[in-house]
Amino acid sequence: MRKKVKNSTEDRIFYAAVNIIIAAVLVVVLWPLIFIVSSSFSSKEAVLAGRVLLLPVDFSLEGYRAVFKTGEVLTGYRNTILYTLFGTTLNVLLTLIAAYPLSRRDMPYRRGFMFVFTFTMIFSGGMIPTYIIVSELHLLNSPLAMILPTALSVYNLIITRTFIENSIPGELLEAAVIDGCDDFGYFFKILLPLSAPVIAVITLYYAVAHWNSYFNAFLYITDSRLYPLQLVLRNILIANQMDSAMTTDFDSMTSKQGLADLLKYSLIVVSSLPVLLMYPFVQKHFVNGVMIGAVKG
Repeated sequence: MRKKVKNSTEDRIFYAAVNIIIAAVLVVVLWPLIFIVSSSFSSKEAVLAGRVLLLPVDFSLEGYRAVFKTGEVLTGYRNTILYTLFGTTLNVLLTLIAAYPLSRRDMPYRRGFMFVFTFTMIFSGGMIPTYIIVSELHLLNSPLAMILPTALSVYNLIITRTFIENSIPGELLEAAVIDGCDDFGYFFKILLPLSAPVIAVITLYYAVAHWNSYFNAFLYITDSRLYPLQLVLRNILIANQMDSAMTTDFDSMTSKQGLADLLKYSLIVVSSLPVLLMYPFVQKHFVNGVMIGAVKG
């Protein structure tokens, strides 16, 4: 039988210190999340008085009832889910289509095209010229205004291109060509299955960006029926903000402030929960894809 190696005193001290640091980091990361969830299920009086520390105090669903009391939140959820699904699909498709030829060393003017893409990361027309373009394309008050202006992220393009260059041997293409496979067959049958880690990474990046997007809707959409979830939640929070100049009743002012504080925590949970539920399904690919795609530029 193999003899068990006994750790030295220095090893035990090192492991104890590492465990203490990891436990401290875990507390720092988890406590705000637990506090937000607990506050969202507490009464507004407990939240306003600061009595919520770890567990809900005076359990209440008042915050969630205030959020869902109208159909605007459900409409916002529907719109955001559609924007995220269609937008992410277009994003990933365009990123892969652009990254593959840019990863081919035999592509003519490859460096020139890459320079043009990279240039847009540093210099852009700005908000007003972009608004004029969107307006001239008749995209105002259209769901496409939430999808087309952000159809491609150069940062994700660079990650995907680098992953393909460093992780997929060029000999695979040569072997596929010898076997009679064309570029389309190689792309769909060989390249895409081998690129699953980086596809998972950029899918998560794009999906989170679409889910949290509100500024494009703020600029391009005035029809409340097309508002994404984030803009709906923002309007709910603003509508419940207390204006001290509008009331002199202390009890009414306190109740209004307590509801506004409670709403903040409920809105965070409502807007973040779907993304938190999605993350574990792509986590196993996330670290691998990011590290491989970021080793070389």
